[in-house]
Amino acid sequence: MIGPHNDAVPMTSPRQQSVTSLTIYRYAITDTLSIQTEPTISYRWKHDGGTSSGLKLGDVPVDLMWRYLTADPARYIPTLNLITGVSFPTGDYSSLGRAQDGVGSGVYTYRVALTEQSTYTLPNNHELRLRVWATFRRALTTAHLHDVTSYGTTQGFQGRAQPGMYGGAGFSLEYGLNQRWVLALDVARDWSNGTKLRGTYTNTGQTLSQTGAPSGDWQIAPAVEYNWSPRYGIIAGVSVYYAGHNTERVVSPQFAFNALY
Repeated sequence: MIGPHNDAVPMTSPRQQSVTSLTIYRYAITDTLSIQTEPTISYRWKHDGGTSSGLKLGDVPVDLMWRYLTADPARYIPTLNLITGVSFPTGDYSSLGRAQDGVGSGVYTYRVALTEQSTYTLPNNHELRLRVWATFRRALTTAHLHDVTSYGTTQGFQGRAQPGMYGGAGFSLEYGLNQRWVLALDVARDWSNGTKLRGTYTNTGQTLSQTGAPSGDWQIAPAVEYNWSPRYGIIAGVSVYYAGHNTERVVSPQFAFNALY
């Protein structure tokens, strides 16, 4: 449920709530090289923070995925992938009508990830799948900001921002009870450097120049998955943020519908 994910919107909180649709489009160039994108559409709300004005498209990543090692379960060899690309600033981030409309970062972001996946057959024909990943993100440009933005500024602000480097690593275990029911557990460590924010409130003359504090946290996400066909299924669980640095400790229920075409 955690896994390698899209670039986060700057200065968000685990208490942020949203309903998100994510679709992965992948085209195979060769047997080992493919190009993919993962556009997300979301509706957001937050206690005492209002709602978004409608469905919002976030920043869109375009990545190349190279499978440089193919799995051989008989020899305990996993699949290894290198994924690299750029996230494009397509999401709303500046001159917002509502603060909850800020789903974008306003910057081009370099992305790189290493992923591993392997499946093993345990006694009584139970399948165990292991996934391991490590990700890194770095902003390539700065965002030009006006008024209400996804960086927490309000009316009258004019300036720039650049998200700090961030990334994470983790692993996931999935244990098949049978062909329909699966138990899953994700454990991940995320970290982020502070965002640089510079500018002036033209309506008051106040100057703002700050760099956010670095943060990090551990997450654990147990879940149960039910698949009623090879293409469709649901997964429900809870993400627990703990042992964080400059982050809140939060328990976040999650639910997802999966469809494969």
